[in-house]
Amino acid sequence: MADKNLTLQRNREKQREKAHNKAMEAIQELEAAGKAINFSSVGKQSGVSRSYLYDDESVRRIIEEYRTVSVQNEMNRRAKYDKTSHSKDVIIKAKDKRIARLEEENRKLKAELMNLRGLLYESR
Repeated sequence: MADKNLTLQRNREKQREKAHNKAMEAIQELEAAGKAINFSSVGKQSGVSRSYLYDDESVRRIIEEYRTVSVQNEMNRRAKYDKTSHSKDVIIKAKDKRIARLEEENRKLKAELMNLRGLLYESR
């Protein structure tokens, strides 16, 4: 009976080690491919259950670190987009002011042209 328990423990330990190795390989493959590294993607890539990934502390820590980095990168990207959006708003306002100034200048020149045409017509 003790031998069976020992054999079961060894087999279970081998399974854990195999699952751990598969998960680590999947993380490396996902990183090399530039894909998102999270529990779901690692589980799909490795064929290991997500519950195992959550239970294995070393794998869980690694996945959470990658997830934290990806969240920070996303926040930085969004902040950059927000700055760009604000810059576009400033540029649009500046162009609107320029357009208004040019339209006013255009109106004045048209009025001056009409005045000069009237003077020319009267002088003939």
